[in-house]
Parts: sequence; structure tokens; C-alpha cells
Amino acid sequence: MTILSPARRRAAATAAAVCALAVALTACSGTTKDSAKKDTSKAGTAAKADPGAPLKKGLKLAFLPKQINNPYEKIVDEAGIAAAKEYGGTGKEVGPSDASASSQVSYINTLIQQRQDAILIAANDPNAVCGPLKQAMKKDIKVVAYDSDTAKDCRQLFINQASSEEIGRSLVQHLGEQIGYQGKIAILSATQNATNQNTWIEFMKDELKQPTYKNMQLVKVAYGDDADQKSFQQTQGLLQAYPDLKGIISPTTVGIAAAARYLSDSSYQGKVVLNGLGTPNQMRKYVKDGTVEQFSLWNPEELGYLGSYAAAALASGQITGAEGEKFKAGKLGEYTVGKDGEVILGEPTVFDKKNIDTFDF
Repeated sequence: MTILSPARRRAAATAAAVCALAVALTACSGTTKDSAKKDTSKAGTAAKADPGAPLKKGLKLAFLPKQINNPYEKIVDEAGIAAAKEYGGTGKEVGPSDASASSQVSYINTLIQQRQDAILIAANDPNAVCGPLKQAMKKDIKVVAYDSDTAKDCRQLFINQASSEEIGRSLVQHLGEQIGYQGKIAILSATQNATNQNTWIEFMKDELKQPTYKNMQLVKVAYGDDADQKSFQQTQGLLQAYPDLKGIISPTTVGIAAAARYLSDSSYQGKVVLNGLGTPNQMRKYVKDGTVEQFSLWNPEELGYLGSYAAAALASGQITGAEGEKFKAGKLGEYTVGKDGEVILGEPTVFDKKNIDTFDF
């Protein structure tokens, strides 16, 4: 052990005091970008909005869909990437090939290492992604959920395609009208943990409690995991288990297209009503051949566009995610942040033979 002289002990004590003061101000061993930043892990708690701030140039955005090969989410993400070019930013899409609960975690960690300015995520599970997303926010990487939300404290904004209640209730209302409010029905969902699907299904179940639907019975909620072949097989299984099934609601673009494909080539075509959420380009032939009378969706291009501008507004300091804040989303105009950081795109569109050819996505 080395024994210091009194003079050296005094010098060491002085250096320690200086270092302690420096720590209070920045960091004794040197300031990094991270160490000087505040924890902005919750919307509006560590920053103040500057509505007049210009959108920063050179922003880097990453879109993380439920799965990389989902046609619907490809439309959303490509529109968001294109929007980034409008304000001088860049965007990219990365993600898993499957929609399991934890499949997105490793991608979030990589995006943190790459120091993206914003991560936009359609969550496969509301909680499985929370740990790394919170780490991202601590490093001042903005987090925007879109299409399928995370837990509220794991992001600053949620870009909701439409009111969740409106989506859930309207799907039941449409199907009820089509089957004369009588008979057994089933739901073909995506994954069991999908936030958006489960929220819509809860509103569907609540709607079915109304007296109007007293002669309708929900017999099963099946899960196709947003995989085409599994959704096809789940449709087949539903009709084998319930040959007197009158209708199926599939609130997922992968599920409704797979279910329509099965019905179109079966004895159930025209006998079992299929409704839900799909894209016009996927569903056009099934509408025209009579397999599907109608289905709904919002414009996925506008969803991605809005998400991109919302992330840019966050990263530029125009908003923090607090309720009541406003920002401009390019050609879509002005939007207001609602409760719990939710921004709603607008009302869904109902597609049928009369209007489907006017849409191309």
C-alpha cells in the first residue's frame, strides 16, 4: 500500500472536490451526448414544446412493423419513408419475418445503437417491447407507436388509424345488417397479444351485448398470427367446427384476404358473410366474384405519412406528446394530440362494388 505525504493528500482531496463539482455539472471523466441529456422517457415530463420550431433537417427515422412481409404495413412504412424526404429526413424499414411477441426487441436494440432520431413501431405485444423502448427514450430517441400500440409509458405518441371503439362497433354493426342479426359468428384475429386487435375485439364483444344482437352468438375467436397460411387454415377449422356459421369478422388485412381465398373456392361462398379490415387491392377480386360484399379500412398511406410527420415534430421539439399540442402533418393538415398521446388519423372507409375501383393501395 502506498502512503501519501500530507501535501499529496491535500492535493488529492482538492482534485476530488473539483471532480465532484464537475460531476454535478456534466461528468468528471468527460461529457458524452448521452450524459448531458435529460430523461425524456415520458411525454411532456422533461421538455417543453416549441410550436414555432422548424422541422430539423437530416432526421433519421426507422419504421419497425409487426412483420417485414406484411403487405399492409409495407404500404404504411413506404408512405412514411417518402414523407421523410419532404422535410429533408431519411427513413428505413426494418423488422422480423414473424409476428411473435418478442421478435421486435433485437431490432429496437440495433436502432438504439445506430442512434436513430425516432423509432416508429407497430407493436406485436404492448409490453414485450417496453424495456428497449424506454432505453431508447432515455437516449432521446423519440418513440411513436402506430397501428398497434405499446403500453402508454413506452412511447410518446400513438398514431391511431381511427377510433378503436368506432372500428370495433362498426364491424359488428355491418355484419349484423348482413346476416339479419341472427346466427353464429366468429372472429379471425391476428396474434393473441396484438394491442389493436384485442382492443377492437373488446368493443365488438361489448357491442354484441346490445339487445339488437340478442340472436347473434360469438362462438370463437381464432388467431391466424397474421400469417397467410395459418389464417387460411383457421378459416377452414372454423367452418369444420361450426358448419352453420353465418359470419366471420377478420380485423386484419392478412386474415381477411386468407379467409376470402378459402371461401371463394368452397361451398360456403355466398353463404358465410365475411367482413373486416382489408386493402382494396387485396380484396378487389373477392368483392367482384361475390365472396365479400363489403369491408373497411383507412388509408394506410396516410397513416404512415402522419406517423412520419408526428415523429419529426417530436424530434424537432414542436411537441412533446402532451394532450392538446398541435402540429402540422404536411398535406394532411393540422392534428391535435389527444389523451395519452393518441393522434387519430380519421374515419375508416367502407369499400364495396360501387367504390372499390377508385382506390389503389
